[in-house]
Amino acid sequence: MEAPLLIELSDIHKIYEVGADRVHALRGVDLRIEEGEYVAVMGASGSGKSTLMNILGCLDTPTTGSYRLKGRLVSDLDDDALAGIRNREIGFVFQTFNLLPRSTAAQNVELPLVYAGRDAGERERRAREALEAVGLGDRAKHRPNELSGGQRQRVAIARALINHPSLLLADEPTGNLDSTTSEEILRILDGLHERGHTVLIVTHEEDIAAHAHRLIRLHDGAVVEDRTATA
Repeated sequence: MEAPLLIELSDIHKIYEVGADRVHALRGVDLRIEEGEYVAVMGASGSGKSTLMNILGCLDTPTTGSYRLKGRLVSDLDDDALAGIRNREIGFVFQTFNLLPRSTAAQNVELPLVYAGRDAGERERRAREALEAVGLGDRAKHRPNELSGGQRQRVAIARALINHPSLLLADEPTGNLDSTTSEEILRILDGLHERGHTVLIVTHEEDIAAHAHRLIRLHDGAVVEDRTATA
C-alpha cells in the first residue's frame, strides 16, 4: 500500500529577472514525494537545487507550474498564507543554524510556537521535550555562543520539529561541521526518518546524500536522475 502523497510538483519553472537578463533556474520540474520518505537533492552550484528547496519550503513561488503540499495548492498563495504554511507544515534546518544569539536554546526552540500564538506554559514544555529528543535537555538555558557547532545544529533541529511539521527540510545541514559532528547530526536525521518524519536534505556531498533512501539530481534546472538508493 502506497503512503499518502505529501509533495506534488507539476511542470515547475522559475525564472529570475536579473537586470536585462532572464535566468531560468528551474525548467519543467515534476516531482512526487510520499509521506515518510528520506530524500537527498544534489547538484552543482547553479543546478537549481537551492531554488527547488525554496519553492518546496514555501520561501519562494514558481513562475509557472503547480505545487501541492498535502493536496493543497500552495503555489498560488500570497505571502501571509505561505508564512502560515511554513510555520505549521515545514521545519527548516540551515547550514548556518540561524539561531538568535541572545536567546537561550529553549527560547530559540520556542520561536515557531511564539509565532503560532501558543501560551508560555505550552511553549516551555514542548521546547523541553524537543531538546530532550535531540540530546540537549541539559543545555536549555545555554546561549548559542556557549554551545558547540553540533549542539547549535541540534537546537536548530529541535526548533524545526517543535510544530510537528509534515516536512523537514535540511539545507547543507553539516556544511559548517567537522566530520565527526556531521555524523552525529546525520544519525539524528536518520533517527527522525525512522520515527516516521519526511526528511529532505539538500547537499552537494555524496556521503551525506548516501544517508537518504532516494536521490534526486539536478542539472541546469532539470531533474536528470531520480532513483531509489541501493542497499
